[in-house]
Amino acid sequence: MHDVTRERIRRKLEALPDEQLYQVLDFIEFLESKYAPGRAPEPPRFQRFAERLEDRLRARAVAPWAMGGALKLVGTAGRVLNEVTQAGRDLLAAAAQAVAEEGRESRSRPAAAVE
Repeated sequence: MHDVTRERIRRKLEALPDEQLYQVLDFIEFLESKYAPGRAPEPPRFQRFAERLEDRLRARAVAPWAMGGALKLVGTAGRVLNEVTQAGRDLLAAAAQAVAEEGRESRSRPAAAVE
């Protein structure tokens, strides 16, 4: 999908109330099942959890405003989890770089003479 269409769809979606957004989501899933040549890629685990939670809340006919609050909380938790994950990756990358630099330094040092 090109950027112009993506932006147009995003703009139209932002103008709709929550109740109609779920109708749009249902229609998109219907179109996907009928016309998509393949399956959409699986979302990350936390996103999959959030989507299942949203589906369960919808099945129980929870008011959209209540669902919005719960999903806003889940979204915030997801962002925090992503930041913690990225910090862990950065830490591991820095540690691996330090180990590699130490290895290069130890190879470049002359061997100690044994008497």
